[in-house]
Amino acid sequence: MGRTARQVVKVVAAVLSAAVVVVTAYGWSTAGSFDAGFLRSRAIGDDAPHSLGGDLNILLIGLDTRRDQNGNELPSEVLDQLHAGDGDEGGYNANTLILVHIPAAMDKIVAVSIPRDDYVPVSGIPGYTHAKIKETYGLKKAAVQDQLIARGVTDQRKLEQAGREAGRASTVAAVRDLTGVPIDRFAEVTLGGFYDLAAALGGVEVCLNKPVKDDEFSGADFPAGRQQLDPAQALAFVRQRHGLENGDLDRTHRQQAFLTSVARQLRSAGTLTDPGKLSALMDVAHRNIVLSDGWNMTEFVRTLGAADDPQVEFRTLPVLRYDVINGQDVNIVDRPAIRREIAAAFGMPVPTAATAKRTGQRTEPPAAWSSESTAGAWRTSTTTSETETPDAGKPVRSDITSGQVPCVN
Repeated sequence: MGRTARQVVKVVAAVLSAAVVVVTAYGWSTAGSFDAGFLRSRAIGDDAPHSLGGDLNILLIGLDTRRDQNGNELPSEVLDQLHAGDGDEGGYNANTLILVHIPAAMDKIVAVSIPRDDYVPVSGIPGYTHAKIKETYGLKKAAVQDQLIARGVTDQRKLEQAGREAGRASTVAAVRDLTGVPIDRFAEVTLGGFYDLAAALGGVEVCLNKPVKDDEFSGADFPAGRQQLDPAQALAFVRQRHGLENGDLDRTHRQQAFLTSVARQLRSAGTLTDPGKLSALMDVAHRNIVLSDGWNMTEFVRTLGAADDPQVEFRTLPVLRYDVINGQDVNIVDRPAIRREIAAAFGMPVPTAATAKRTGQRTEPPAAWSSESTAGAWRTSTTTSETETPDAGKPVRSDITSGQVPCVN
């Protein structure tokens, strides 16, 4: 594999395991088969807004479902290894949402994790005006399938594909509305994809600050320190939230660290020069990843490969406070403030007093926030009457060439 592919792995691999799988195949397969094997989606729409000046925003969706693209339940032996129940559990939640900003200058890539329980406005979903952002996929999917069934559609494959396409569009719209930036491309990977990726790599090395045990939910049971995880353990590592001090936010940091470790392993374990391993990775990609229509992956790889090694920085969107609405634990967020933070992180113009007056946005962060601009951290620091306000934590910076495995909770 040439210099282009190796540099792309160093850049993109830290962004999402799915992207790692895609780009590592470049230089081994032909350009035609590289692009042709992926499932495609038109969920973004031809009339959607796009970034200007050569910037690119990519939404990465990790879908927590136990079913394949046709709605068939995953094999029982796979579900057993996933420690994930049967095909009726988990719904169609977008439990992992990462918005990646790649600037035209290619100097620093920013990947922003969106907490899955953020409570956001929704439209086009009967009976709902707001929902957790993770639920926008499954709620819209179910609504569209119900409409099709009412019109006499019975083909399970058609129902599944139409429902998922609607779910993707709903998730893209919710993220775009929350962040205030265009979504130019997206990639979706299912629960089984993380398992398949770890299997193709022969396991993934991670590091924990403390020992953890969660037999009931995720199956996580790990000591402290650096350790090599098999595929089932790797999935438990990125799924665990019960028993962690900061719950979902700690899980978000786990996912970020996992992606960084995958990138490191790809670079150091001879994967890029092993046709057999690359073949397995390509099969994982084609089986588990859906890409937005019009995304020319071959050209994308070439463009990224031409860049010097930029820094990749992971951030997590801030949460204003926890609350309970309709019996569900949700994250209350300040959307105007989030949009300002996103604009600053992506190097875009931040709203001024004049634009704030026209749009109704505040020009100062809410009192519940403090910002560590030198470190790029987004924090919340106040408490409610019932619980401490969550802390988004410091960014997880990825210097893949350093060979370090980031330690997390």
